Amino acid sequence: MSLETQAERFIETLKALGGSAGNGSLSAQLGWADSTYQRVKAHLIEAGKIVPGRGRGGSVALANNKPAPKAKTEPARKTVERSRSKIDKGTNSGGGNYAQAFNAIDKAMRNDEGLASELDYAEQTSWLLFLKYLDDMEHEWADEAALKGKTYTPILAKPYRWQDWAAPKTSDGKPDPNARTGSDLIDFVNGKLVPHLKSFKDSSVDADSLQYKIGEIFSEVANRFRSGYTLRDVLQIVDTLSFGSSEAKHELSDLYETRIKRMGNAGRNGGEYYTPRPLIRAMIQVLQPQIGETIYDGACGSAGFLCEAWEHLRRADLSAKDWDTLQRKTFYGQEKKSLAYVLGVMNMILHGIDAPNIRHANTLSENVMDIQQKDRHDIVLANPPFGGGERPEVQQNFPIRSSETAYLFLQHFIRKLKAGGRAAIVIKNTFLSNTDNASVELRRELLASCNLHTVLDCPSGTFQGAGVKTVVLFFEKGAPTRKTWYYQLDPARSLGKTNPLNDADLAEFVALQKTKASGEKSWTVEVADVDAATCDLSVKNPHVAEAAPQRTPQQIIDDMLARDAETAKLLAQVRAML
Repeated sequence: MSLETQAERFIETLKALGGSAGNGSLSAQLGWADSTYQRVKAHLIEAGKIVPGRGRGGSVALANNKPAPKAKTEPARKTVERSRSKIDKGTNSGGGNYAQAFNAIDKAMRNDEGLASELDYAEQTSWLLFLKYLDDMEHEWADEAALKGKTYTPILAKPYRWQDWAAPKTSDGKPDPNARTGSDLIDFVNGKLVPHLKSFKDSSVDADSLQYKIGEIFSEVANRFRSGYTLRDVLQIVDTLSFGSSEAKHELSDLYETRIKRMGNAGRNGGEYYTPRPLIRAMIQVLQPQIGETIYDGACGSAGFLCEAWEHLRRADLSAKDWDTLQRKTFYGQEKKSLAYVLGVMNMILHGIDAPNIRHANTLSENVMDIQQKDRHDIVLANPPFGGGERPEVQQNFPIRSSETAYLFLQHFIRKLKAGGRAAIVIKNTFLSNTDNASVELRRELLASCNLHTVLDCPSGTFQGAGVKTVVLFFEKGAPTRKTWYYQLDPARSLGKTNPLNDADLAEFVALQKTKASGEKSWTVEVADVDAATCDLSVKNPHVAEAAPQRTPQQIIDDMLARDAETAKLLAQVRAML
């Protein structure tokens, strides 16, 4: 079926529904795969034949019809927050109770002796969700091919398809009682399925293709289920989840983000897997990415920055060309750690990006002097790992050598930006004041090659479990820094697991940053006033009285000895009186 024929059927069905309808109900009436529906809808919007509406899941109306119902006209962010609240309470408008399903998966996993932590739960849930997603997408792609009169060649064939081993059905559509379970299931997964999926990495396919990503993922994750009975229970639950609509993906993505957050909070370093989403959203609002620009995170972890940027850019009225640009030519990431890489790929898929451009690689192994114009990006958003340390041969890839991983990443990000490119980078606040050679030289390079226009000082507790204070550096490449605007974020409460950072905490920062106005929590520093020898950029609020300088260890000891001497003198006087 040609695109024009599909468009005619779309219009006819919409007319039959009264000239306007929700995307979910219209898609169900048409019986198309979600990707087909989105493509035809974008084509008709671009042609001016239909107009998008608002609300949960979105709606459309004929261009000459009355506008789609505006029952839900509040800001999109509030709509999303309310829908997330519904998910947390266990409700679901997508046809299956996803919150209950995730809870049931957790409960089943706790019974398996091979799974012991939130990290295990996240990893095992991820590879199972990925294979279920792949199966759903294979059905969609087959439907699309049939509409075009073509034959679809599936990525997975028997016996590795989901319906062959994970959820086989009888002729009447019920679960097959003879499906593998117990040791038979574990033996099949470990001995046949995973090795077969790993082999995709060895095939001669492009590194950005979905086939290669399948091989990459299963080269890094392993089945940790020890009981085939527990695995069978989990498979039956996962099989109830559907990726067939954008609404379903949205709800699943919210639940998956919650799982990543729990995993981050359970780890020794929460920031390694989870950056607070309100902070990410504020960073994106300052940079204001546009469709057609590329966005890069070289330490993408679970891809929180890329997913939030996707949510910022996607709209119901996107043309087919813009939709394709967002899907394939906008978001790029790299991640060194295996689990984080898998989480990132799955997180982007659940947010609606079918084949994420995330590579499993050590970003710092690339010599920054070899970066060419074709490798550069318009926007960099990142929260690189703190501390750590790379081997000497890796440090040789950077003009300013340092054992601090974040300093190497910052050099990489500066060189990854196009001229005029914009960046927002989270880094430890000590970067602004450390006096070691690497810190001073890196600050000097940043000021000379980029316009460091904004520094956001984050309060303690912004990152759960991190134990360090951080700042966000906002800069634009191509012109030296003349002055820098500082904002000291103060939510007026102690941040913690039960009282995390929220969007309201950052609203004033986002509003004031546009004009860089001065106030009790904001001020501007001229670079000409910065000490040229140290390039000290410390956060020093001029509107707050400076705290008394801390005493040196020697001063503390001298004070203690002086008090001891005074005490001894008083005791001697008391003794003389006895």
